[in-house]
Amino acid sequence: MRLRHIEVFHAIMQVGTISGAAQVLHISQPAVTKVLQHCELQLGMPLFERVRGKLYPKPEAHRLFAETEKLNRDLQGIRRLAASLKGRAIETIRLVSTPTVAISVLPLAMSAWRREFPGTRCELATHHTSEIVNTLRLGEADLALSLQDPRHPGIVAEPLAQGVMTAIAPTGTWSAADCAAPLGAPGLTGELIGHADNDPLGEMVVAACEAQGLHPVFHTVVQTYQIARSLVEAGGGMAVVDPFTAASANCGLVQRRAWAPAIPVQLYLLTAGHAPLSHGARQLAGCIATAARACLEKAPR
Repeated sequence: MRLRHIEVFHAIMQVGTISGAAQVLHISQPAVTKVLQHCELQLGMPLFERVRGKLYPKPEAHRLFAETEKLNRDLQGIRRLAASLKGRAIETIRLVSTPTVAISVLPLAMSAWRREFPGTRCELATHHTSEIVNTLRLGEADLALSLQDPRHPGIVAEPLAQGVMTAIAPTGTWSAADCAAPLGAPGLTGELIGHADNDPLGEMVVAACEAQGLHPVFHTVVQTYQIARSLVEAGGGMAVVDPFTAASANCGLVQRRAWAPAIPVQLYLLTAGHAPLSHGARQLAGCIATAARACLEKAPR
């Protein structure tokens, strides 16, 4: 099957009609019909039952669909990449970040960078790290920020700043003397706010607790550190979060203590290995590193 055959075949499988496939692909109905007929002729068998204007896939079509699905996704990715490269005629820096860093570090960094690059367009988006890798590989972003090194062969991870995991609790939980010392697992009391099972930093906290003989029970589990921080600010319990989230918490509502034993947290600049940064993007990365270090100055150590 040719690539055009696969594209038309998948469109028909998804919408069930010639007219619908034509709309999805932005081509004429006769063109869809012609490609489908040529495809079936090459394969030597019909792929669909024609009933009252609708196309019903035969078993062979379902098997073919499963086998060609990845190829079709790759084809769409290549087209998005081509469109992205074409759009670079206008200077644009595209930055994608995990939500934690976007909220705690980026505002200060962007304000500083804007003073030097007032006319440069910058597009900001947030994703989780697994999605960020695909975004960079497809050329849909120029640089990215994450608290994880994805260890992907096509991605370069450059450390920008480092802090430690930090316990946060509502104001009044600890004395001033307590706040000057790190908090270990035995100090976790009251309502605990946990992180999703697939969160690497959250898993490290749980492992540290278990190594100290404590098996924490979380009645509230969140997807992002910002939600955990907001719950603590509202008096909803205690949490262990990354240092950037801890530093950006409302100091009138939240107390902070470094976690013990220390769990280092690194902020990484992620880029595609085949795509060097422009001058403006590299300057933005520098502003982010400066803002991240300034943010960590407010965090306990």
